[in-house]
Amino acid sequence: MPAAVHNVTADKSIRESQPQWFAMRATYHREAAVKQLLDMQGIESYLPLRQVIKTVRGRKVRTMAPLVSSLLFVYCERDRLKQFKAKVQHLQYMTHPVDGRNVPIIVPQQQMDDFKAVTRCDNGNLVFFKPGELDLQKGAHVRLHGGTFDGLEGKFMKVTGKRNRHVVVEVKDVLAVAVDCADAQFVEVL
Repeated sequence: MPAAVHNVTADKSIRESQPQWFAMRATYHREAAVKQLLDMQGIESYLPLRQVIKTVRGRKVRTMAPLVSSLLFVYCERDRLKQFKAKVQHLQYMTHPVDGRNVPIIVPQQQMDDFKAVTRCDNGNLVFFKPGELDLQKGAHVRLHGGTFDGLEGKFMKVTGKRNRHVVVEVKDVLAVAVDCADAQFVEVL
């Protein structure tokens, strides 16, 4: 076997044995149940939640609901996730086309850290966008210093319908979230 083919195969097997963030869908709004099953198996996952007010038996009650319906992120090795998926039919990979095949979406660690930082801040000022809805090429790549989102990286740009510029954090092929960075003390262009 040529050396180049061997190295590519070795790199692929090393990547597959390393834990990675997979973008997943839990069908039929079962994201909380799937997260609970993942937790019981010791598999790390992230379910972005927001606080909502519901009326239950005539009383208003604060409760947590998924920020984006059916969206769940799982941090695990590919083989272990395949074994888990075989037992849980309502968990599906989110995919994107590569060379005519649909491959699972893997989210880089830095992107996932930034997305978690933004979505954990439940300030009600988050704006969500579908893939391709924003032209992120127009924005400057920045890092925020100080304030709520210290260290956050994203694209600094004008968002339609909003007065101030926002920092947009993208999870490629999944979604983008824009956050007002008014409390940042310094915006560094990278």
